[in-house]
Amino acid sequence: MRRAVRIAAISLIACVFTPWPALTADQGVGISSSLTEEGAAKAFAAKPPYSPYVGRNFPTRPFFGDTHLHTGFSMDAGAFGARLTPQDAYVFAKGNEIRSSSGQQVKLSRPLDFLVVADHSDGMGFFPLLLGGDPNIMADPQGRKWSDMINSGKGAEAAIDIIQSFGKGTISKAIMPLPGTSAYRGAWQTTIKAAEEANDPGRFTAFIGYEWTSNTGGNNLHRNVIFRDNIDKASRVEPYTTMKPLGSDNPVDLWKWMQAYEEKTGGDVLAIAHNGNLSNGLMFPVVEAFGKKVDREYAETRARWERLYETTQTKGTGESHPYLSPNDEFADFEIWDKGNLDGSVAKTRDMLQYEYARSALKNGLVLEAKLGVNPYKFGLVGSSDAHTGLAAMEEENFFGKTTPQEPGPERMTKAFFNNPESGVKVMDWEVGASGYAAVWATENTREALFDAMERRETYATTGPRMIVRFFGGWDFAPQDAHNRLPATIGYTKGVPMGGDLRNTPAGKSPTFLVAALKDPIGANLDRIQIVKGWLDAKGQLYEKVYDAVWGDADKRKPGADGKLPAVGSTVDVENATWANTIGDSELITVWKDPDFDAGQRAFYYARVLEIPTPRWTAYDVKRFGVQPLPGTAMTLQERAYTSPIWYTPAK
Repeated sequence: MRRAVRIAAISLIACVFTPWPALTADQGVGISSSLTEEGAAKAFAAKPPYSPYVGRNFPTRPFFGDTHLHTGFSMDAGAFGARLTPQDAYVFAKGNEIRSSSGQQVKLSRPLDFLVVADHSDGMGFFPLLLGGDPNIMADPQGRKWSDMINSGKGAEAAIDIIQSFGKGTISKAIMPLPGTSAYRGAWQTTIKAAEEANDPGRFTAFIGYEWTSNTGGNNLHRNVIFRDNIDKASRVEPYTTMKPLGSDNPVDLWKWMQAYEEKTGGDVLAIAHNGNLSNGLMFPVVEAFGKKVDREYAETRARWERLYETTQTKGTGESHPYLSPNDEFADFEIWDKGNLDGSVAKTRDMLQYEYARSALKNGLVLEAKLGVNPYKFGLVGSSDAHTGLAAMEEENFFGKTTPQEPGPERMTKAFFNNPESGVKVMDWEVGASGYAAVWATENTREALFDAMERRETYATTGPRMIVRFFGGWDFAPQDAHNRLPATIGYTKGVPMGGDLRNTPAGKSPTFLVAALKDPIGANLDRIQIVKGWLDAKGQLYEKVYDAVWGDADKRKPGADGKLPAVGSTVDVENATWANTIGDSELITVWKDPDFDAGQRAFYYARVLEIPTPRWTAYDVKRFGVQPLPGTAMTLQERAYTSPIWYTPAK
């Protein structure tokens, strides 16, 4: 079923500021038990409420934020030149103008709704000590070396050396602030205090958090750890590190630390796995992890603590890869597939399926059939991983991943890192202006946002703030796409993104209500696609991408091969601009799976594509009057990825 609905500009504005409401669903049992509209009307008939919204406890808007931002408290960020503090990061995220580490005045076009300052737990607070000439650091040859490099203008080289030394395990413990020391405790307390001072329930949420930085051999297995709690609980512990014997580089040990934290404090904490494209095949194991078999215990533990996955950020987008999804024309988006984090080991194709979200979701179906538990049943978010203290991920206002990549005429022509031994080289222009996390929550508080993350009611964007709804059920009908409050119908008849479809009615196929509104100051929408992955009776995995609804439907029709023509492009690269004369401002439809088999495990998620727009590189060419290097990408199609909805056959 396909139906595109266009609306007048005044209606669009109303929907943006009064977004589609939703009723709360029980995602653990499949179909929601929420009242139907008719039932609600009867319930209120005897004593009508003042407002039809009285009594509805539902998320009415998505909140946009960043779960992965570094400041000068991170060793590598400081070496790259970041001088902003956690306090500065929150001030900026709230929409205030500040001075960046490169000396430029900077401000977001729109404030964020929430932020996690996630400085690396290893060596937290090291760099302020280094800059202050700490005697212990200056007395150590390695510390003195890095100090000399930074003071001589070679901060970027020092940062790469720090990352490589960390991956090799050759960082001197004598210079590292370690848990249990006053220096480390002071840095953590400063981080917590910054979040407490910035937190403004109902207006802005400042989460307490950190990044656990497993990087053995240069393979990125980082996790961002986020607390639901306030200072009273978070201050009772210190972050878990990878430095032995105090810490470990094994995620299983991080999960044990998380369990211990909750038992000790009665608090709540979750971990978001870092975009896995730099893990060199280690992020999503299916046979063994750290020398131990992937068994039911591993699957249960990972599924409990890692409810979300960071699928897009500055170091590439990790939804899928052209090699893994050769029939997906949109899989080749901001791909980083050259090597691991420090470039010490080049990428090989056999690594790819254990690094990308779609393959992990598929492999999760296999593991669930084998173990009874799916370890990769995660929702999707995007975040920046910026090491500048600035969560500035708009193409026209992109302040880079590191301080040397802040706006300037030379940032497109330099190498981000170049490892001559492995041949792995990444240019600064390949860094992406991505992304943000969108969270459907009832209010802008730590508790409400955290709870929404745990139930996976989230989606990832590569920067724009489009509004996306995605529901699955058994009884959605074409006329449901005409309702101006689709979420009311969505929660009444089904489950939202992140939920489960069960209790299959005989002879029925799942139906999905999917809707998207353009970013109010962004580009029109090209199309909404449904991505399906499934496991057949023979244990074979499959995937398919369906065009569910698209813009300019009166002009664009699928060809004989079923392929939808491209939306076209209005981008004027020379002037770094575009026109919203193609695509639609809103898309909504009910889609029914035409290939459903009730005996096959499956997942579905929506991918929303904008029309082509200028990439940050085009804005730099216009702004600075420079010439890009050959091969530099100048346009892109920004997008959003919803958390999946899973279907599990009855036993």
